[in-house]
Amino acid sequence: MQAEIITIGDEILIGQIVDTNSAFLGKAFNKIGVSIYQITSIQDDRTHILKALKEAEDNADIIIITGGLGPTKDDITKHTICEYFNDTLVENKAVLAHVEHLFSKYISTPISDLNRQQALVPSKSKVLMNRFGTAPGMWLEKNGKVFVSLPGVPYEMKALISNDVIPALRLKFEFPYIKHKTVLTYGVGESAIANRIEGWEEALPSHIKLAYLPSLGRVRLRLSGKSRDKDLLETEIEKQIDLLLPQIEDIFIGFEENGSIETLIGNQLSKLGKTLSLAESCTGGKIAQVLTANAGVSKYFKGSIVSYATESKINVLEVSKLDIKSYSVVSKEVAEAMAINVRKLFNTDYAISTTGNAGPLKGDSDAEIGTVWIALATKNEVYSQVFNFGNHRDKVIMKATNKAFEMLQKEIFKK
Repeated sequence: MQAEIITIGDEILIGQIVDTNSAFLGKAFNKIGVSIYQITSIQDDRTHILKALKEAEDNADIIIITGGLGPTKDDITKHTICEYFNDTLVENKAVLAHVEHLFSKYISTPISDLNRQQALVPSKSKVLMNRFGTAPGMWLEKNGKVFVSLPGVPYEMKALISNDVIPALRLKFEFPYIKHKTVLTYGVGESAIANRIEGWEEALPSHIKLAYLPSLGRVRLRLSGKSRDKDLLETEIEKQIDLLLPQIEDIFIGFEENGSIETLIGNQLSKLGKTLSLAESCTGGKIAQVLTANAGVSKYFKGSIVSYATESKINVLEVSKLDIKSYSVVSKEVAEAMAINVRKLFNTDYAISTTGNAGPLKGDSDAEIGTVWIALATKNEVYSQVFNFGNHRDKVIMKATNKAFEMLQKEIFKK
């Protein structure tokens, strides 16, 4: 069983908005055992829409269309869908009443004929009432294929998918079970991992696939399988995980369903009753930003000093002027002093510091661009490591952030 997603709107193609709808739909369909064959973004153009609908019908069993259902003249999706299905638009009284209700209760501007035209739907369609907006969803069928046209506004589309579309699809089709298990690794690149686990990968059963999902400083290994027998598939995937883990024990940090590394760190700090502070220079607050994206971090994260300029390292963190003069701001001595002093400042159990040259200019140090010192201080000791993360500024910052998490994770999970 396969689905295709068609997103309609020039605003997507010119980069004015990011297509988050497709990501949501991909996850929603994966949960019910439907594979996404293709995602296509197209213009608000009659010829383009007709072509995309025909190709999607040839490719997939379920076609989900988002966007192009607004009240203005540039939104032509409904008219083009009518042409594709040899249909005509008719007024749906329930939708009209709903649109009039929304305007009378929530919208300050007077209702217009354009707004009332939102109640026009293809006569062959099953209407899906949009509780949060004026554009209804529309369900049509052709040659055994299901076409569902939905508004492009994300929260409207998501509600219709969850409350109407998925339940209706479950009634119409029998879906297989899809299982994913994603292993999180840190500190070793994709090709090095592939070489290490080559024998295991080659021995995988044909119905279980491995995908490498690399990002800066981390690689996710996703095992995927599809079967009518849920219990058997889960058993097989767990068996393969048991064979894999001994080969990557030194870089394995957990499973994606248990959360990201920063979530795992937060859970462990909470469990231990320990606290964390940060002193960031070259990462510019990125570590703190990633940490505080999770709810409840105030329980263990007490604060951060972004000591970007040399003066702030001296005046706020009380790093020795002599150390900076002798060793430069990008050095083991300065990194460790930053970590020690910020831990004392916030009275925490652990502290992480970063200092380096992210580029494109060297700043107050002659250290090579990409050089980053990361230090970790506890109540009993401090240690540091130096890295070179390349010459791309964003890459250096993100790699340093990820490496800081890796160092902290290893420290707080020590046995």
